[in-house]
Amino acid sequence: MKENGRLIVISGPSGAGKSSVVFRAIEGRDDACFSISVTTRKARPGEQDGKEYFFIDQQRFDKMVADDELLEHATYVGNSYGTPRRFVEDKLAEGKNVFLDIEVQGARQVSVKMPEAVKIFIIPPTLEELKKRLILRGTDSAETIEGRLIRAREEYGEADFYDYIIINDDLDEAAQELNAILKAEKCRYPYRSYKLAEV
Repeated sequence: MKENGRLIVISGPSGAGKSSVVFRAIEGRDDACFSISVTTRKARPGEQDGKEYFFIDQQRFDKMVADDELLEHATYVGNSYGTPRRFVEDKLAEGKNVFLDIEVQGARQVSVKMPEAVKIFIIPPTLEELKKRLILRGTDSAETIEGRLIRAREEYGEADFYDYIIINDDLDEAAQELNAILKAEKCRYPYRSYKLAEV
């Protein structure tokens, strides 16, 4: 019997290095992938449909919401984004661990529809370190950085919703912790109990 993959929900403050940790952890693995979201925004130069996003119009997006085809959805700056249930379920059935990098609100929506999802909160070692990382990125104004730090404190207040916390102080160590979580989750009773039927 082929084992299904796990749905892994990743959240954490901007600048925590969430994508870096996940990409380092799944490097060279053929049993893991990122979910691809649907969006109503126009493709940017170089973006391909089905790679960065599935690009659809608002009418199709609204129908997907009405038909409960999205695990979570939200609107940012006039564009709609969502996680297609079918894509995730197909990849899980193939035995892939599917990663979602989403905010706390989206994680709560996913958890309602797929309560078996593994929820991981990734944080920097300190908020001071987070501030340094945001400054070094050089992409945000001082005002925006301050807003991100305020939001980070708010997100910390919701971290008890998650199953695991990874502290991204050292990228390799954080990636090792993520892989350890994947291994432990694979050994949970509900996913291995079918083997007992062979006794």
